[in-house]
Amino acid sequence: MQAIPTSPEQASASLGQLFNYPFRIFFLSMSLLALVVIPVWVLEVTGTLQLPLALPPLLWHQHEMLFGFLSAAIAGFLLTAVCVWTQTNRTHGAMLVGLWCVWLAGRLLLAFGGSLPEWLVQGVNLMFLPLVMIDAGWRIWKAQQKRQLMILVVLGLLWLMQIGFVTRQDMAFSYGALIMAMALISIIGGRITPAFTAGWLRQRGGDANAVRMIPALDMATLFAMILLMTSMVTGWPTVTALIAVIASMLMLIRLYHWKGWRVRKDPLLWILHLSILWVPAALLLLAGSLLVGWPSNAWSHAAGTGAIGGLILGVIARVSLGHTGRPLTLPKGMVLAFVAIQLAALVRVFTAFNLIPWHPGIGTSTLLWMLAYGLFLLRYTGILASPRADGREG
Repeated sequence: MQAIPTSPEQASASLGQLFNYPFRIFFLSMSLLALVVIPVWVLEVTGTLQLPLALPPLLWHQHEMLFGFLSAAIAGFLLTAVCVWTQTNRTHGAMLVGLWCVWLAGRLLLAFGGSLPEWLVQGVNLMFLPLVMIDAGWRIWKAQQKRQLMILVVLGLLWLMQIGFVTRQDMAFSYGALIMAMALISIIGGRITPAFTAGWLRQRGGDANAVRMIPALDMATLFAMILLMTSMVTGWPTVTALIAVIASMLMLIRLYHWKGWRVRKDPLLWILHLSILWVPAALLLLAGSLLVGWPSNAWSHAAGTGAIGGLILGVIARVSLGHTGRPLTLPKGMVLAFVAIQLAALVRVFTAFNLIPWHPGIGTSTLLWMLAYGLFLLRYTGILASPRADGREG
């Protein structure tokens, strides 16, 4: 009987395999981007490197983390998950190549298109999210799964923030995009985290019923996040701070009901709970920045590095195993990656408050970020580029 390959060393990796399922190429590409964007930005702001960027360095850094890194993660996860939800055939082959090329062209134009017409750079970059929404949307519509429509609504609002950001180069839109990113975490994290937690407890004879999902609370949290984004963009600081505190409290109540401390022995689960905990932390830091003058880059990095960077790393580590037919056993070094991404967020927030000097703080958080995503690339590139271990298609 022929053995089923269970590791990258046992399976034949190929470039073509990366385009057999959206998660493969997009998880790999966004991880490579994660290793490039932050070091390049550090080199830019310190005067060590000068690229013909199509945006000022800080705005380029913000755009690439929100609409390069995050958008690729959204495409990889959503276009994979929606096929399972709707029982439709996956996007793959030439269509996936075309979608990926649009994403890649956006990255290249922003990095090297400083002398190119704005309409070209902006137009290409604004194409990607609508294409993702169309791909996911027709499947959801065909399957009549109204429950999934809120994801498309939030993605649409995220895209509106991108339009405002690239056309007006106003940081209020990047902050609005960060809030919509946390709204996505509220929706998707609010589905998979308690579900995976209950399943883990059930398999081990624990009290799975202790884990609760409360639909009314979920909707209230999402509604608060959308209100928060609207208030942030329209410039009502006191109202924004109040909504941020309310949204934070709602998220903390949800996290309490998910009982994350009961799965602390499983890194694939505690990374999800711990990363989502950065959402209420970021919201409280946002309120503090508006009410008492705390540095705004404290909440933005709590959200960007801790919540978004941490949750994405946890999700792609799990999805890449499950959707390639492998057991949910972390490859060697990935626990260190999970710890590194959490430390990167802590160091960056402490640096924002001047508790750590700027240069050592930026350098340390950058190295920790690179360690986290570098370990993912080291351990998962072969998995992503290899056939499924169980012999199934995809």
